[in-house]
Amino acid sequence: MARELSRREFIKISSLGLGALSLGGGLWRALANEFSASTEEAIALTGFSEGLLQRTPTVCEICFWQCAGWVHTIDGKPWKIIGNENDPNSNGRLCPRGTGGLGAYLDNDRLKTPLIRTEVRGKQTFREATWEEALDYVAQKMKKIAEKHGPDCIALFTHGSGGVFFKHLLRAFGSNNIAAPSYAQCRGPREEAYLLTYGEGIGSPERTDIRDTKCLVLIGSHLGENMHNGQVQEFADAVANGATVITVDPRYSVAASKSKYWLPIRPGTDLALLLAWIHVIIEEELYDKDFVQKYTYGFDQLKAKVKKYTPEWAYPITTIKPDVIRKTAREMAWHKPATLIHPGRHVTWYGDDTQRVRAGAILNALLGNWGRRGGFYYPNKAEVPKYPYPPYPRFKWSWREAFADKYPLANLALANGICEATIPSASRDCSFKGWIVYGTNLMLTLPQPQKTIEAIQNLELLVAIDLMPAEITGWADVVLPECSYLERYDDLRILPGREPTIALRAPAFEPRFNSKPGWWIARELGLRLGLEKYFPWKNIEEYLETRLKAIGLSLKELKEKGVVKLPDRHPIYLDEGMEIEFDTPTGKIELYSTILESYGFDPIPKYTHHEEPPEGYYRLLYGRAPTHTFGRTTNNPLLTETMDENEVWVHTKVAKLHGIENGQYVVLVNQDGVRSNKIRAKVTERIRHDCVYMVHGFGHRDKRLKKAFLKGADDNALITRVHVDPIMGGTGMRVNFVTIEPADSAA
Repeated sequence: MARELSRREFIKISSLGLGALSLGGGLWRALANEFSASTEEAIALTGFSEGLLQRTPTVCEICFWQCAGWVHTIDGKPWKIIGNENDPNSNGRLCPRGTGGLGAYLDNDRLKTPLIRTEVRGKQTFREATWEEALDYVAQKMKKIAEKHGPDCIALFTHGSGGVFFKHLLRAFGSNNIAAPSYAQCRGPREEAYLLTYGEGIGSPERTDIRDTKCLVLIGSHLGENMHNGQVQEFADAVANGATVITVDPRYSVAASKSKYWLPIRPGTDLALLLAWIHVIIEEELYDKDFVQKYTYGFDQLKAKVKKYTPEWAYPITTIKPDVIRKTAREMAWHKPATLIHPGRHVTWYGDDTQRVRAGAILNALLGNWGRRGGFYYPNKAEVPKYPYPPYPRFKWSWREAFADKYPLANLALANGICEATIPSASRDCSFKGWIVYGTNLMLTLPQPQKTIEAIQNLELLVAIDLMPAEITGWADVVLPECSYLERYDDLRILPGREPTIALRAPAFEPRFNSKPGWWIARELGLRLGLEKYFPWKNIEEYLETRLKAIGLSLKELKEKGVVKLPDRHPIYLDEGMEIEFDTPTGKIELYSTILESYGFDPIPKYTHHEEPPEGYYRLLYGRAPTHTFGRTTNNPLLTETMDENEVWVHTKVAKLHGIENGQYVVLVNQDGVRSNKIRAKVTERIRHDCVYMVHGFGHRDKRLKKAFLKGADDNALITRVHVDPIMGGTGMRVNFVTIEPADSAA
């Protein structure tokens, strides 16, 4: 979609449009910095005084929420990104990260051409290669591994929507060992807890009806800081509409500041509070009796089990007073069924995480909110036939065989499991010999980085496909530079939500440097591996057109609209006439889990004590920032202007004890003696004295990331121990403790 833009129109539009993107002059400054020009020259570069205005549909790749938007260019040069008004994910409004997406395209530190290692791993010594040479090298190595060990001994780590083509490649090659770190290091316990309770998971984006809730309970969920766009918008609407917010957090977060109740809980005791709330709801008969009788199984067993978990019992454990526990439980019950205990996103904390999240799922069931307005809705999702391919070959070996008696309810591959199964063991017939790593920086993602390095040193092939020179690329044998999401097509965005929608990502720019789209890389590798029948399409346009044609749409139509809404497939609430079935062994919501019982686990959650920090140490907590997504954006030339380093929150009394002043650089030292890079101290009363808090994703150690190099500290480097969830293998990472030293006195 294009038309001429006059000087007068530009002045009028830019006064409205550039404000969101400028981020303190970010676009102009980024253009000047990235293209080595002055600000005046940068403005001249854009040709913004007049020119051809064009907009291209996109789907944001800065975070997993995948908001649809429009990329605006003038004479092919970047102007701004805005939300697509027809997209339920964004409602026409992007978060700061989404509007700063142009920084991914502009970043001059991007990987520029394929690289092949010339020395041992970790030496960062590479030579530039052509695409033909690099792809031939990878294909030959993959064939050798397959001949010697079997194709199953190659694994894929993936994050992001572009990973779909590499999943297809690996399965066509003969391996189904595909892991997303977001499962075992983030949301896995949540999905399994709700699957065990309701017979289905929460999904992504989550099926939470925050928009219509009357009481929202956030327990370890940092809305307003994690910036999941649709949820944050609904959270703001709920607060504006007078909803009660109850926030459980050791830190006075943004969400806590909007809450009627802030419960500064002792870290590690959330399950005790949840059990006490369940106790109050049952003993005072505040639960939804009709819903519980009709839809649940095991109420009597639950009632007997939680009888001992009184608020008085929970008080010395959680430090939350009994009257506050009762008052907040009654508040939840008052608003039922429009009360929502948010299931969270990052829930791998202490090793009993599936049981902790299940306690929240049980509490939601008692309040009768499943399939009810203000609770959890039944999501709609568009159905588009897959591209027709032959069946994949039979997979002979799975990561699970390396852990025969462990994690029986893990329904997806564990990234940490594949890492561990790469280290040779006499008890295994096959260890992984090759890794393909797409769009995920394992050095800042997987806990216990020392174990990740040990695994890498035992590989015969490590391929990293990335936009940026993230730390994992320094350990790779071959580095393949993918172009940014603004320079490529990807598969259709088909996500669950209130309405079924399809969204398109199309290229707004030609790829910079010698980078290529992920779909092209995967297809070229497939052809070199003799997998032509799995890649019969000539280009991505043909692939997309084939899929869309099956439902009566066209690529041309989707390029014009960006988002297409399809008819609802079913109602989203029970009171709209939905017929409900629960895919559990009993056919009901299982307050008492028959599956857990059959595997020898507690069918009803019970409280277990977690280790407390030793004297002089504090529990390390970590979280998100509204302007960054993990470590993926901390070199973005637009977003670094809003936040270029993290800081560590330290209670005032703790700071005084250690001789720390606000704004002073400090070093964190964990229980195993691992030291952080220097990080500024935020001395505040807004955090408990027994913990410290920092934003994840900073402290990069690859010098090629010029704007992020050694800016702030890397929390992941301090996570040298984990408690693994025995049910599904999630890595509980909030079991590390740190002490604090002034940076100027640190060794």
